[in-house]
Amino acid sequence: MLIINDNSCGWINKLPSRTKIKKISENKNCDLIIIGAGYTGLSAARKLGKLNPNKKIILIDAQLAGEGASSRNSGYLVDTTLNDGFSYNTNIKNYKKKIQIYDLGIVAVKKFIKDYQVDCEWNECGKYFASSKLIDEKKLNNFRNILTRLNLENKIFYQKNLSKKLGTEFYKVAVFTKGGILLHPGKLVRAMVNVLPDNIQLLENSPLVSWKKINNKIHCNFRNNIIKANKVIFCTNGFLTSLGIKKRYIFPLTLTASMTRPLSNIEFKSIGEPKEWGVLSVRAMGATIRFTKDRRILIRNTAELRNPNHMSQKDLNLNAQIHKKGLEKRFPNLPKNLIESSWSGVVCRSRNSSQIFERIDKNIFVAGCYNGSGIGVGTLFGEQIALMATDQDSEKIKIIQDQTYLKLLPPQPFLNIGVKTRLYYESFRAISEI
Repeated sequence: MLIINDNSCGWINKLPSRTKIKKISENKNCDLIIIGAGYTGLSAARKLGKLNPNKKIILIDAQLAGEGASSRNSGYLVDTTLNDGFSYNTNIKNYKKKIQIYDLGIVAVKKFIKDYQVDCEWNECGKYFASSKLIDEKKLNNFRNILTRLNLENKIFYQKNLSKKLGTEFYKVAVFTKGGILLHPGKLVRAMVNVLPDNIQLLENSPLVSWKKINNKIHCNFRNNIIKANKVIFCTNGFLTSLGIKKRYIFPLTLTASMTRPLSNIEFKSIGEPKEWGVLSVRAMGATIRFTKDRRILIRNTAELRNPNHMSQKDLNLNAQIHKKGLEKRFPNLPKNLIESSWSGVVCRSRNSSQIFERIDKNIFVAGCYNGSGIGVGTLFGEQIALMATDQDSEKIKIIQDQTYLKLLPPQPFLNIGVKTRLYYESFRAISEI
């Protein structure tokens, strides 16, 4: 599974380059191997290292640790969602379960930050679910009713007050939810890499080619070497299906984003000098927009079903043009050439927005499919799957396992046809929000 990421992610490229990176170079045996070094794999490794200081544990990734989807998202640590089917009162029971998992994820990340004194630009500023069309007021009011029933603080804003908050008159109506957090995803996941326990061996740029179970051992085959482990935890999220795991239940989508240079003092003043904010679209394929602490604007408004292992520079440039148009619609008075970096990333989706957290065999464990909420839920699931893999239990595991089960997806080629049709339909419905 060779993954080739673009090298222009604005979050990653602002960080110091790492040194002493090790690849797999010989055959190995270990007590436990973790495949995937994003939020989930790093959290699992951190927990396992503490619980089992004398065990031999390997954490391995096809890329550099933390520099896949974990660094390539928009930096939202979410408390609530809107575009995953939870817009009506009939779903309030499932929505309540999802909110509980989100809350546990926020607590897990907050504890990590406190324990290790991490600076990841944490900002408990909440977020807006917004639309440029007043017709979406009805959907937002339905959503508000659910939030209010669950005692989740929220407030509705209209264009006049929104423009003062956001520095743009593009949005006509929005619901603000207080519990969301904005952060720097690259800094957070880099901190997780830096604090790995000494008994965790981290191997990077080492793609897993295949794996199989032989005589109660997991044989993980890499290009020129093999690792044999007593147990394995798969934490590759959007790439799980590439390894033959849960292929009929999840699928990857490729997203792209762009980030501007910092606004000048004059430019910042021209949009009203707003504080940091984040906007999610009311419509499923609408743009995610964020104004950062250092006066940058991030935009993500594309999602594609394609080979998740690689996006060509040509395709990335085409998507960056869509980002540029989205920025121009929202900030027509700003310069047209603000974009400084553009990048791609992979998100894992399921049919009913449920996640994966399970033992799929006696000594094989898997966690993933976060449907866009991987910072908090991935951190939580990593810690808890580590407990499960060492035959421990917890109240959090019980809460996670009480969620709605994944729904079966159609077989190929009907799955791809259906997903592409849905993406086209949602993109058409959200054309004004892109």
